[in-house]
Amino acid sequence: MFTGIVTDVGEIEVLRPVAQGQLHRLRILCGYDQATIADGASIACNGVCLTVVGSGVAGGRTWFEVDAAAETLGMTTARHWHQGMQLNLERALKIGDELGGHIVAGHADGTATILSRHDLPDMARFELRSPRELAKFIAPKGSITLDGVSLTVNAVDDDRFTVLIIPHTLSVTTLHGWREGTEVNIEVDLMARYAARLTEMK
Repeated sequence: MFTGIVTDVGEIEVLRPVAQGQLHRLRILCGYDQATIADGASIACNGVCLTVVGSGVAGGRTWFEVDAAAETLGMTTARHWHQGMQLNLERALKIGDELGGHIVAGHADGTATILSRHDLPDMARFELRSPRELAKFIAPKGSITLDGVSLTVNAVDDDRFTVLIIPHTLSVTTLHGWREGTEVNIEVDLMARYAARLTEMK
């Protein structure tokens, strides 16, 4: 489990397709202490929970390796990741950690597309289009995770919704680079999903 509070911005150092393109092995540079990264640990990369298969230190920087399998490549922006790209990172929650955002599984439901960006003094407002099947889970003032960042939905119009990004979030995540046409990973609020399922069962 995660909270959608980014703790580091990593950089893809190596991306190597394996298994006839059905699996990508990535080496990601980060600022974490390598001694705290265990094989088998979960790290959310742009909102996608991936399992560490190795780690080390080179050139004074920590690195860890993960595998992105076929389903991940098919459902998320991982299919477009490339060497040198920056990723929002978050370590898995530990018991006693502060829940600063909202409960995030790290299982992206698909991708959303940025329709427009409006820059304000020190802030930015984005309008996005979600997959139609996810629109029912998105509500004004509700929580949503985009590229691993916990955000509050401002307004909703059918399959379109807007979010306002504050200066701190713009400065410590990759969201400052979002532009019209950018594709981002989306995870809807777990509580909204369960509420919708309970309604369907009545």
